Amino acid sequence: MFKYLGPGILLAGAAIGGSHLVASTQAGAHFGWSLVGILVLINLFKYPFFLYSQRYTAATGENILQGYLRLGKKYLVLFFILNIFTGLINIAGVSMITGSLATNFGIQGVGIPAISGFIMLICLLIIVMGGFSMLRSIGTTVVLVLGISTIIAMIISIINGPVADPGFEGATPWTMASFGFVIVFMGWMPAPIDVSVWPSLWMKSQESIRHKAASMREAMIDFRAGYYGSVFFAFVFLILGKMVMYGSGTELSSQGSVFARQLIDLYSQTIGPWARPVIIIAAFSAMFSTSLTTIDGYPRSLAASTSLLFNSISISAKSMHNIWIIAGVSLGFLIVNNFADRLGDMLALAMIVSFLTAPIFAWLNYKIMFGDNVPNEFKPKPWLKVLSISGIIFLSGFSLVFLYWYVVLQ
Repeated sequence: MFKYLGPGILLAGAAIGGSHLVASTQAGAHFGWSLVGILVLINLFKYPFFLYSQRYTAATGENILQGYLRLGKKYLVLFFILNIFTGLINIAGVSMITGSLATNFGIQGVGIPAISGFIMLICLLIIVMGGFSMLRSIGTTVVLVLGISTIIAMIISIINGPVADPGFEGATPWTMASFGFVIVFMGWMPAPIDVSVWPSLWMKSQESIRHKAASMREAMIDFRAGYYGSVFFAFVFLILGKMVMYGSGTELSSQGSVFARQLIDLYSQTIGPWARPVIIIAAFSAMFSTSLTTIDGYPRSLAASTSLLFNSISISAKSMHNIWIIAGVSLGFLIVNNFADRLGDMLALAMIVSFLTAPIFAWLNYKIMFGDNVPNEFKPKPWLKVLSISGIIFLSGFSLVFLYWYVVLQ
């Protein structure tokens, strides 16, 4: 089965970083078990739209962006513009958090922007020089290391028990003051819907290596391994936050890089210095996998969009991808180096934009599955139609509520 894995596992590697290490752990740290229901719902309602990415490609042989173009050029233009904005900010953001965590390996005398830039460069070289084959190999290995170390960390935290006193009552997320966090939490879980494009593009890259298109069965094995894995680890990190940070009395930072260091410090204080390497490896692996896949995924999406929108440009797909990677890393480093103190606000804005446009891309992913080029046996079954429509209504409703909260109540 291992040879079928690739795009789905890489998606898990992308999701487990920012959304899980930061958002899931913060959810447990701030609110205990209160957001478990929201965690289940958002992963359930987003399930069809990530499924359709790989399902469409396996059914038609096209990547999902070609499906968007079939529905109308304006949708692909919207995706292209959104990805330029969110891509640059997210590349900078996840690289900075990864650089911050790297300081726990004893690096001294070097600033976080420089370390972040070095990590970006390493990711760039892996992708440009090794191609998809090396990306898949390293990405899968990092996810494996992440999985083992995180599960060990969770087991240790459960054995030691929660740090909160038995009668401790923490904050509730069901207030207007906490609503912004709940929206960001939902946007991150398991990833923004526009990220669902990446597995489709990775499938085409894997096809060129294997010289064989993935069958529907192979694609679904890969998708389920990645998606179910990302949902499982969302719970793992929420448990870590609940056990190690909830009720600890520490003022928790809203900045991802500071919060990640707080997690490591609190874990060491609660369990003992011997456990520190485990959580350092788990946290760094989570963020490095996200940095690697983000630096590949956004440029890959932009390269494919560029080729479809400007088909008169006679540049190979590989060269176009490399150009966008170099541009993304260069501009991402400039953002880290010059706007580090405002990066948290920029990341929140990027996530809000992704959340507000989520219903549009959810609808697009649903709509392309009913195209004439999709064989009838691969079109959504009735239960999947119901779940898809429910998901679109759920995402649309929360987007409207958020707009009301942000414009009127803030």
